[in-house]
Amino acid sequence: MTDRFDEDALVREQYAAPDNLRARKAAYVNAEGDDPRDFLFAAIAAENPRRVLEVGGGEGELAERIANELGIEVIGVDQSEGMVEIQRSKGIDARVGDVRALPFDDGDFDLAVAAWMLYHVDDLDGALAELGRVLEPGGVLVATTNSRAHMRELRDLAGLGERRWPLKFRSENGADALAQHFAEVHRRDAHGSVLMDDATIRGFAASSPWLAPLLTRPPWPEPIRAQTHSTVFVARKATP
Repeated sequence: MTDRFDEDALVREQYAAPDNLRARKAAYVNAEGDDPRDFLFAAIAAENPRRVLEVGGGEGELAERIANELGIEVIGVDQSEGMVEIQRSKGIDARVGDVRALPFDDGDFDLAVAAWMLYHVDDLDGALAELGRVLEPGGVLVATTNSRAHMRELRDLAGLGERRWPLKFRSENGADALAQHFAEVHRRDAHGSVLMDDATIRGFAASSPWLAPLLTRPPWPEPIRAQTHSTVFVARKATP
């Protein structure tokens, strides 16, 4: 295994169909502690937005919740045609597109959401600049990511060191990256754990190229408890 993946190719492969994404979501069924999805939604609702852009929204669960519970307009953009079709089937106005070149005018939205996707973007600085561009003055980007400590137990079992897990946008560096493009940045951290049996570990590993070494290991006789740590960043664009 090489130390680096072609992120664009990896994202296209991983998210062309929902199977890998659903396998990763299934691992959190037995999660305990803070739920970062609730922190994320609370951060969005607190802004009372009128028009929301979600980039890299996958199957559209969050966009659907925003539309249904807050009753506001949501537009989704995703690189995967398959994910866009799933979003459209839920009534979401979804388009195929790239966060680095959004098909919208300056200031078209008062809130943008990037949930667990910016760590896939090769040009993080360009993506953040583009998200800032489509926000109106005073608009907000809500961005969620994971810490290096998130699921560290699985990475350790797979023999991955920090050098082999170079998240570009993570809890540890997210505030600094956002501060380059936004006037004000706040964060809220979610801590918890998840109990994973052998089948769950293998399903999770099969959905991620980084964890492939786990698939060749003998079965785990006892469940493993992995720690979770995610961060919700709220970044506000400057006003004139």
